[in-house]
Amino acid sequence: MTAKHPIDQRRIRKVPAKFNWVDHRLVRDRHIEYCSHSAAALYLFLVTVSDAQGLSYYSDASLMQRLSMNHTVLVTARKNLVRLNLVAYKKPLYQVLALDAPAQSASLPDGTMSIGKILQAIAGGAS
Repeated sequence: MTAKHPIDQRRIRKVPAKFNWVDHRLVRDRHIEYCSHSAAALYLFLVTVSDAQGLSYYSDASLMQRLSMNHTVLVTARKNLVRLNLVAYKKPLYQVLALDAPAQSASLPDGTMSIGKILQAIAGGAS
């Protein structure tokens, strides 16, 4: 059996104060708003199957079967989660990362801006 080691030691997931493996900050800090549907499904699966450090091994074939995704959709979902800093991936290991900061992306996965970012831009607060 292969030994598991966190990809990012600084961001080992901890159980939130209000016990729940899906951290409320996923919604409260708006991370979920920047996930595609397939990325959200992959994230939920990884949160569910990962160990206490957020680590799990699942092959692409297994994930595609369990989540009813083709390879292109899975790869795109994984890239979405990595870009959003929600997971780290180093084949074949996934690490669900701690949610340390609110989502910072200026646009949604399809390139459109969220209403909050549009209002910030109008008010002169966008960078």
